[in-house]
Amino acid sequence: MRIKKNDILTVDKYIYEALYNSKSGYYMKSNPFGKNGDYITAPNISILFSEMIAIWIILFWENLKCPKKFNLVELGSGNGEMMRQIIKTFDRFLVFKNCCKINILEKSIYLKKIQKQKLKNRNIKWLKNLNEVSNIPSIFIGNEFFDALPIKQFVKKDNEWYERNVKFSKLNQPKFIDILNDIKKIEKKIGFKISHKQKFIEYSPLSIEYLKIISRKINSNGGGILIIDYGYWCKNMKNTLKSISNHKFNEVLNNFGQSDITYNLSFKLVEKILKKFNLKIGGMTNQKNFLTNLGILKRAEIISKNLPFS
Repeated sequence: MRIKKNDILTVDKYIYEALYNSKSGYYMKSNPFGKNGDYITAPNISILFSEMIAIWIILFWENLKCPKKFNLVELGSGNGEMMRQIIKTFDRFLVFKNCCKINILEKSIYLKKIQKQKLKNRNIKWLKNLNEVSNIPSIFIGNEFFDALPIKQFVKKDNEWYERNVKFSKLNQPKFIDILNDIKKIEKKIGFKISHKQKFIEYSPLSIEYLKIISRKINSNGGGILIIDYGYWCKNMKNTLKSISNHKFNEVLNNFGQSDITYNLSFKLVEKILKKFNLKIGGMTNQKNFLTNLGILKRAEIISKNLPFS
């Protein structure tokens, strides 16, 4: 899509073009991860994080009564580092490993090349869409996946709802504008009421579509999903949209296609969506408790005892 002067885009369309445009999108032309990128994710800090995710997957597989064949689906694999470490952990559990069919959903052709290089000689299927996931029990992993999907924003003024848009009055100086919108039509489209007791709304249509397909797969074939992301617990939604470049926050409308755009998930909204799609929620917790309960401190102690010191 070519943006012209005076074009007006909804926030989700603006984010999509900034991040996923096939020619100029941020994720489509560079590797944003690591010290030389714009931000660092947990798998790129320590192998311990990925090892704990691998342990959780194995425990969940056991909870499913150890199916002889099951899918592991990573939603957006980034630079492939987490999956590389997960598979290395799986190598120690051969019975489990022989049951596991590994899949990766990745939109970025650029990142897919990095993943295939890092994960070469491993039996992995790269998916074009989630409908390609075979109809056997499936475990889905989304680590900082959903916060990278485009969102819509709505603000309530004088008892009326307005959708936030981006106007390109000057191509190099876009600005936010709010346009009157019928929130009931939005709620009818997504299938549930989102505006109750809210003054601000932030949600991702694409997230809902992904969770709908994932829920259908899980409800039909068995399995589960682990979502790890930045977010908040309170019922009232808020504006969390932000841009990151060179490990620093910057203005969302600056550096179009040159910086990451992300937001914090409303876990109350995620819970509502999953319940709508008839998924049982096993629990929500913070990352510290999640990793501690899986034994990350004990694992760190074991590793530290085996480290050589000069």
